[in-house]
Amino acid sequence: MTPDVAPADYADALWRLHAGMRTIEIAAPHFTDRVAEAQELVANRGRTPELADADRRLLSGMLKSLRRTIVDRGAAEQLLHGEPHPGNVLGTKIGALFVDLETCCFGPIAFDLAHLPEAVIEHYPDVDQAFLSECRALVLAVVAAWQWDADDQFPNGRQWAEHFINTLRRGPPWPSLDAMARQLDGSG
Repeated sequence: MTPDVAPADYADALWRLHAGMRTIEIAAPHFTDRVAEAQELVANRGRTPELADADRRLLSGMLKSLRRTIVDRGAAEQLLHGEPHPGNVLGTKIGALFVDLETCCFGPIAFDLAHLPEAVIEHYPDVDQAFLSECRALVLAVVAAWQWDADDQFPNGRQWAEHFINTLRRGPPWPSLDAMARQLDGSG
């Protein structure tokens, strides 16, 4: 987590961002567009040549079923940050601020919350934990797909890709992206 932003301040800043974004009317992709991009990536063996067939089936099935489950919930949707993970929040003199707004999309707030560390979730009001779990699983599957892209430039990308696949194979409870990073670097 960003060391200069307390979990309560992080949650408050995101809550305020969500409140403000509800008033904005702009064209932006839907969260399902990201899922569709991940599905296309997983289906394209040329772009994901190192992805084993069993893992390809796992990711493909999870992306399809979780997308449908989340859409079928019929939750209220609005403009979202899209990736409000700790790397996209800064501590400033005036409080926590979010950067990297190029990932904005429309969807349920739980999709944004799925990117947050557990310590932050504890401070965000009225979280439906079951819905959060479904969204967290979807986010993990989408990020896993990106990690298998042959053009991915993420440091230690294959190590991350294997870590995501192993986590998805184990099933719930779904860890936060922050917890996965701590597991991978040995600090959690």
